[in-house]
Amino acid sequence: MKNLTLKKISEICNGKLYADKRIESIEISSITTDSRKVEKDCMFVAIKGERVDGNKFINGAYEDGAIVCLSEDEPDKNSINISEKNGYIVVKSCFQALKDIAEYYREVMNTKIVGITGSVGKTSTKEMLAAVMSEKFNTLKTQGNFNNEVGVPLTLFRLSEEHELAIVEMGISDFGEMSRLGKIVKPDMCVITNIGQCHLENLGDRDGVLKAKTEIFNYLKEGGKAFLNGDDDKLATVKEVNGLEPVFFGFDKKNDIYAENVESKGLAGTVFTAVTPKGKMRLRVNVPGHHMVSNALAAVAIGLELGLDEKQIAAGVAAFKPVSGHSSIVETDRFTIMDDCYNANPVSTKAGLDVLAEAEERKVAILGDMFELGSDERKLHYEVGEYAADKGIDCIVCAGELAKEYYDGAKAAGKTEGLYYFATRDEAVDRLKNIVKENDAILVKASHGMKFEKIVEVLKQM
Repeated sequence: MKNLTLKKISEICNGKLYADKRIESIEISSITTDSRKVEKDCMFVAIKGERVDGNKFINGAYEDGAIVCLSEDEPDKNSINISEKNGYIVVKSCFQALKDIAEYYREVMNTKIVGITGSVGKTSTKEMLAAVMSEKFNTLKTQGNFNNEVGVPLTLFRLSEEHELAIVEMGISDFGEMSRLGKIVKPDMCVITNIGQCHLENLGDRDGVLKAKTEIFNYLKEGGKAFLNGDDDKLATVKEVNGLEPVFFGFDKKNDIYAENVESKGLAGTVFTAVTPKGKMRLRVNVPGHHMVSNALAAVAIGLELGLDEKQIAAGVAAFKPVSGHSSIVETDRFTIMDDCYNANPVSTKAGLDVLAEAEERKVAILGDMFELGSDERKLHYEVGEYAADKGIDCIVCAGELAKEYYDGAKAAGKTEGLYYFATRDEAVDRLKNIVKENDAILVKASHGMKFEKIVEVLKQM
């Protein structure tokens, strides 16, 4: 990793270095917090987690090739095998050290970065952008959902000289977090997908969400542009960012880049025309959902800004594939499964129901609790239940404590048949074989803590 020698790392994070003078100037190969991913000449960061203490794996990291380990504990010569071929750095906080090192490394690499945030659709938009930008640039993207104050540094540590562009996802749950992430990432451009009802226990309401998300503007590099979903009523109020007008995308014709002639192909995706200041282009997203078109429009906006042509943009949009658990379609011999169980809030759950409603097959929604919604959580679940009934979903399976509100809302909206409630996920799993039918289109949606991926796996095996 460029410029990251053992000595430099210790200076960056105000650490105390224990190492032979002969290895102080060696550049590390990579940084990891996972002892299973240790490689030759890497640095292993021994984080003390809630369940696992990384310090227990230091000797194993040395044996697997780590040249240095970073820890909050002073080295114990009786238990840690430091030799002339490896080093040890003591810091006050491993978490802060990760951020400090990442902030330095971002400046050293100076790769152009697009930062992505928003309440819903961050990961899908990141994948869409990466698919499009890869048509022209060697592009690094956030892996999975590594979007917090540990994941973002780990993403930046993967930057190498070959990367021309990085797409970095940035997730928050409280005020100040985006400022800390922004200070590290310093994006050249940023995308905000929407302002929804997420993390309301900390942020209060959507105005609080807007305030927290837009902290990113303070850390855009000079001349950096913001690309915002103009269909979102909160984002539409943003008139300027650091003296520049934002670029708005969405379905409304008032946006700088918008969609027209939208044709749903059901679960096979959507065809639409993107209208831009540089002309029109006909595009196809091979994943269903109105929101996927919005994600594609964000990619169109960034693509045009970075000089991609229509052919490159169209190829990238068509090549997009969602991450497992984020609106991915799973075809089995018996069912079509919409695996959207990584996370959930009212906006994303309603969007999932919209997609399901387009299916020609019998429509089944398996819905679990949505977390972190604050004092209105029961009301918000109730409203989603009403929405599911109004969309004409044939069968609604509700599982979880808060999911009882889905059931009550759907029942109040007139749903009488094909409506089930189970107190737990496992109770629902036990009954699924008697509920689902051959050729069903099935949406599986819940917050990650509900672990509804188990339901997806059960359906795959039926």
